[in-house]
Amino acid sequence: MSEPRRYYIRTYGCQMNEHDSERVAGLLAERGMVAASGLDDADVIVMNTCCIRENADNRLYGELGRLKALKDVRPDLQIAVGGCLAQKDRDLIVARAGHVDVVFGTHNLAHAPELLERSSIEGPIVEILEEHEAYPSALPALRELDHAAWITIQIGCDNTCAFCIVPSVRGREVSRRTGDIVHEIEELARDGVVEVTLLGQNVNSYGRDLGAGQFRPQFADLLRAVDAIDRIERVRFTSPHPKDLRPETIAAMAECPSVCEHLHLPIQSGSDRVLARMHRGYTADRYLERLAAARARVGDLAVTTDIIVGFPGETAADFDQTLAVAETADYDNTYTFVFSPRPGTEAAEYVDDFVAADVCAARMDRLVEVVERSALARHQARVGIVEEVLVEGPSKKDPSVLSGRTRQNKLTHVRAEASAGDVLAVRITSAAPHFLRGELVDVVRRARRPRTRLAFEVV
Repeated sequence: MSEPRRYYIRTYGCQMNEHDSERVAGLLAERGMVAASGLDDADVIVMNTCCIRENADNRLYGELGRLKALKDVRPDLQIAVGGCLAQKDRDLIVARAGHVDVVFGTHNLAHAPELLERSSIEGPIVEILEEHEAYPSALPALRELDHAAWITIQIGCDNTCAFCIVPSVRGREVSRRTGDIVHEIEELARDGVVEVTLLGQNVNSYGRDLGAGQFRPQFADLLRAVDAIDRIERVRFTSPHPKDLRPETIAAMAECPSVCEHLHLPIQSGSDRVLARMHRGYTADRYLERLAAARARVGDLAVTTDIIVGFPGETAADFDQTLAVAETADYDNTYTFVFSPRPGTEAAEYVDDFVAADVCAARMDRLVEVVERSALARHQARVGIVEEVLVEGPSKKDPSVLSGRTRQNKLTHVRAEASAGDVLAVRITSAAPHFLRGELVDVVRRARRPRTRLAFEVV
């Protein structure tokens, strides 16, 4: 009997892409393939791409160049490129990397195994669908972590943010039926999963395309339905849009024991002028009002955000307003980005208003100083508190130390003997802007079921 073919998946970008990679892995496993330990021993390499920022493009093409040398030595090696960049740049990928066997988009990842089989006979194949044939909710998935799972509740986006390419590559917003989501999570709970993260481009608008009037579900209804599922201990979600954060959602966060005390609420800019040009649909004051409402209702709430530096036309005064809002918001963590023009977006056409690279760099330095000062202060306030930490595995920098996350989604390092999925009581002993350190107090619960972990590489 011949050895099974081996696959390796490299994922670029967001949690949605990570979950898509899990589903591609599940599809390949259904065809009898097994995970490879790395690129060098793989028979099939899948690059699941992102196109949110330009550096993702550059990294992909650089990696494809290196893979050409590998394919020259091993002609039977198959290389597939999928995801958002494939959806957007199919022709460019073919032109720049003729050694790629399969190019598939975000709407047809279910076809990936079939396309690979066909390409071994027919040669290179490009298949990009412009919309989903049906909601891709029934695809198998091989998870990276045994105790945690991504759950897609919505695909696409109906917003028109000037900087964002997502509506072009993911399509219009489509919500998944609540019953299907609940059924999937019930199955995962029986399989040992204790933490789920609900994924959507704008989870706060979940359900708008389902039903009508009083029969139309809201995101708050979904949170309550998931909270009622036995054995699910932690529920997270990403990403919500500030303009659609409703009181009902805040109430569900406060009242549902399994919903974690963490809210990621991207502000992008603190300048009303820039926010209007971005088409974000709120002002800085309106954002801060909704943030205050969430903090008032949800006890011990951690808040994180996204901020873009150097959006076209951003003045020194606009940036100072962003700094002021960041200080007022007092974030636990902030993901900061220099504006990256994406072809096909409105903002990419604002060429005359692009902010000089050296100005962006100087502003970024000032912003990082503000947000890290806030993060450090909030983390130092946790010193002495005993936190429940859900173990993810050994630390990437020090394998002798375990890493896990608190309910507030704070990365925490602790020296202890435990396995992924165990819950530890950890007293926080020191803090840094991006993580906590602690000492073991007790083992709260051991993971219910050991399983084989899938090897993924996320870059």
